Amino acid sequence: MCGIVGFTGAAQAAPILLDGLAKLEYRGYDSAGLAVQNAAGKIEVVKAKGRLKVLHEMTDGGNAVPGSCGIGHTRWATHGEPSVVNAHPHYSRDQKIAVVHNGIIENYLEIKERLVNRGYTFVSQTDTEVVAQLLDYYYTGESAGDALDAISRMMLHVRGSYALGILFADQPGTLYAVRKDSPLIVGQCENGSIIASDVPALLKYTRTVYYIDNLEIARLTPDSIEFFNIDKEPVSHETTTIEWDAEAAEKGGYEHFMMKEIHEQPAAVRDTISPRLKDGKIDLSELALDEEAIRTVRRVYIIGCGSAYHVGMAARYVFESLARLPVEVDVASEFRYRNPVLEKDSLALVISQSGETADTLAALRLCKERGVRTIGIVNVVGSSIAREADATMYTWAGPEISVATTKAYSTQLAACYLLATEFARVRGTLVDGQYENLVAEMEALPDKIEKILADKERIQWFASKYANAKDAFFIGRGLDYATALEGSLKFKEISYIHSEAFAAGEMKHGPISLVENGTLVVGILTQPDLFEKSVSNMVEVKSRGAFLMGLTTYGNYSIEDTAGFTVYVPKTDPHFATSLAVIPLQLLAYYVSCAKGLDVDKPRNLAKSVTVE
Repeated sequence: MCGIVGFTGAAQAAPILLDGLAKLEYRGYDSAGLAVQNAAGKIEVVKAKGRLKVLHEMTDGGNAVPGSCGIGHTRWATHGEPSVVNAHPHYSRDQKIAVVHNGIIENYLEIKERLVNRGYTFVSQTDTEVVAQLLDYYYTGESAGDALDAISRMMLHVRGSYALGILFADQPGTLYAVRKDSPLIVGQCENGSIIASDVPALLKYTRTVYYIDNLEIARLTPDSIEFFNIDKEPVSHETTTIEWDAEAAEKGGYEHFMMKEIHEQPAAVRDTISPRLKDGKIDLSELALDEEAIRTVRRVYIIGCGSAYHVGMAARYVFESLARLPVEVDVASEFRYRNPVLEKDSLALVISQSGETADTLAALRLCKERGVRTIGIVNVVGSSIAREADATMYTWAGPEISVATTKAYSTQLAACYLLATEFARVRGTLVDGQYENLVAEMEALPDKIEKILADKERIQWFASKYANAKDAFFIGRGLDYATALEGSLKFKEISYIHSEAFAAGEMKHGPISLVENGTLVVGILTQPDLFEKSVSNMVEVKSRGAFLMGLTTYGNYSIEDTAGFTVYVPKTDPHFATSLAVIPLQLLAYYVSCAKGLDVDKPRNLAKSVTVE
């Protein structure tokens, strides 16, 4: 969601802000704006509705907004419609303070009412303008021109989540950054200091960064970065080096980031698995989870949102089948609100690409409060979940720019395979030779994914035939149902075609009434024990007029008697079949979206990192 960039230094700020915001376009937004301190001591704000290119043209690439200290923002609307007035940055009443914000101020209405009673007027519908006006109230009152004190007082009175970039007109060259629950990174670059809400915006300028902790303030000048807690006491932070190459956040010759990231999956899965395999054995020493601790685990909770939740659905089958452990999978946004009963000696796997997903982070904190050991499976080093979990398993997928996740999903799956297989070995639930076979099959996954990608043109041809579909259903049994969930999500989020996933055996209990002549039904059949039952379910929908696409492993050629179009994937251990079956479904969604001429990487209404509830 909302992208934030700020800069203070020797260079002109606006071009740097625009460049940084361009690297954050994948987060999803509906408007953009800049605020820059000029030589006359005024904060000049320029805002535009729509894509960043509109703001770029309005400001001549930033050259029309002179000044070496500023903040920029891309807004994803929460409070108030997408408009120029509601776009960030927001001014205080005398235009002496400017603010950009990622997050939600939960008590903004009561603060707004108090400020209105004190003579303040508001021009926008946003919760963010409250922050600017409240800062003004303290800065011109009790804080008596002390910016740090005004910010501290504001933090004590607002509830919710926020990452803030703040400028004060009477403090030239000084930029403040504030954080609670929403991501914000600070970096020292060659010609100044910079802030951003995600790594890609910084990579061109620095790879040495600081992560601000919750309820902390950073004060940046061209030559210095200082950190303070909410009590205005200085705190120190160690730097973190970002290993991502700047080129990794570029398209590299592909038409879209999504296709680039689909093709990066073999390398990404290899990077997740290989460092954790030593001499044919799985090494999870990074988790500080010894064999005795593994043996005492009585239940596993897997928590995530969207595709991360679908990873959990697949991982449940793998954990329960291999390690014989009971597993509960929860949508993070529902987990804490059902007041869950959490067993003693249980383990929570908390999954998030960004490590900043608000609902998932809240679920992690609830687990910790109730004494449940937590392992974060995340991609972004130094993210909130990575820092707050008891242990972290990084997926090393590199930057993922497209809103529709591909390689993050695949690497999260691989991480779960490693955990489930090692838990099974330690708990003694595998038969002779099974452990070695599982490890060998994991190592072979990247090459098998590459083989699937080599045959993508057939899927492109099929997608062109069904780009005008109105409805699609994805069905499967067991692990194939978990794969269907992810395939359906990919299809709907970037093609805008209504799509649902069902456990194949459930179709006849209601959903089959939706099937009409020509309805696209994708049947997934990678589980040998369930193959015949799944074929029967496909026959049921075919008899109601559905057009069937089959997705199965090489050798199951009898499916062509039922399906009108079939895609085959290499054989692997059935526990790992999701890693292969999901690739054609990603390609199907991608090619349908392209055939419809849609914005593949930035689908409407969606954001890459959902940092609000």
